[in-house]
Amino acid sequence: MTVSLQVAHPAADGTTFDYDYYLSTHMALVDEYMGPHIKSTLVTKGLAGGPDTPPPFHAIATIVFADQATMDAALAASDPVLKDIPNFTDSTPQILIGEVVG
Repeated sequence: MTVSLQVAHPAADGTTFDYDYYLSTHMALVDEYMGPHIKSTLVTKGLAGGPDTPPPFHAIATIVFADQATMDAALAASDPVLKDIPNFTDSTPQILIGEVVG
């Protein structure tokens, strides 16, 4: 069963997010430490939450794994990735682990 890990970075009032750092440095760390286990990665930059509504998230990273075992292996190697989060945002990420169904 294909599984995904989504990391959503809330865009609450007063939070900051460095997109350049996130895309160039943080995602490179994801690739370096977790990459051997990853099937695909997609990063979405929040633009809006609807008409005339600010986005609820700065960004959402969707990382897809072939199965639970490969995701577990990636998470076991993710400590440097997690420690890097304060370098690009002061918001606390929200996590969703799910089964890819479509």
